[in-house]
Amino acid sequence: MQIGIIAGAGDLPEIIARDAKERGYKVITIALENLASSVLNDLSDEIRWINVGKLGAIIDALKGSGVREAIMAGKVHKSLLYKSKVTPDMRAIKLLFSLKDKSDDSILNALANELAKDGITIINTAAFSPHLPTPAGVLTKETPSQEEWADIKFGWKIAKTIGEMDIGQTVVVKGQAVMAVEAIEGTDEAILRGGKWAGGGAVVVKVSKPQQDMRLDVPVIGPATLKAMIDVRARVLAIEAEKSIIIHRDKLIKEAEESGISIVGLSAEKTK
Repeated sequence: MQIGIIAGAGDLPEIIARDAKERGYKVITIALENLASSVLNDLSDEIRWINVGKLGAIIDALKGSGVREAIMAGKVHKSLLYKSKVTPDMRAIKLLFSLKDKSDDSILNALANELAKDGITIINTAAFSPHLPTPAGVLTKETPSQEEWADIKFGWKIAKTIGEMDIGQTVVVKGQAVMAVEAIEGTDEAILRGGKWAGGGAVVVKVSKPQQDMRLDVPVIGPATLKAMIDVRARVLAIEAEKSIIIHRDKLIKEAEESGISIVGLSAEKTK
């Protein structure tokens, strides 16, 4: 058995690789340069470091190793497209010119389709590692207040709306007013921006898009997200249950409790 991992930034590729190794998989990693962690060198049976814009090289490397199934794990900030950090090859250029727009869904679906042309199937991260999805319920000892639950429900509706429009997955709210909406800057920067406007006590809501493809861009919360919340004295993190991942969940929940932050695995039923 073998699995390919297309690894971006963050700890998720490492977690997937360790999980795969423990289950007897041969791990073939495409580590995206300047994004992926060097830890993957020791966790992979084979590893190639490739610029994120070299789509042809990525596909050739996976095919050359006989990979038929792969997981996209880790963040690749779309802002790279606008900061000259990507040097696209001809296959990537053709893909970009074929897009109707440069929304996350358009780019990721086109990438998955391009891989499929060469017999490489992108698979669902949560299906491969079923222990990763966020469970439903209040995960910390401290539960949100009545006012914070009102903000959670309000934020859920806004977050689902911007998700449907493929703008972002996260909103920061307080007093049933929107402090910030995530766009190209990502969740953590949106929290810092919205948290400053809130002046403490903000509620952060992160959801999957209504049209979410669980193979691509699954909502992920990690240590950097919690740090951003602590920096702006935010109070609640509500993340959609079963359709999101909390990195290093037990440790992150412990640190949230120590900082007076509530974490909720949010189901649609709780928002009504």
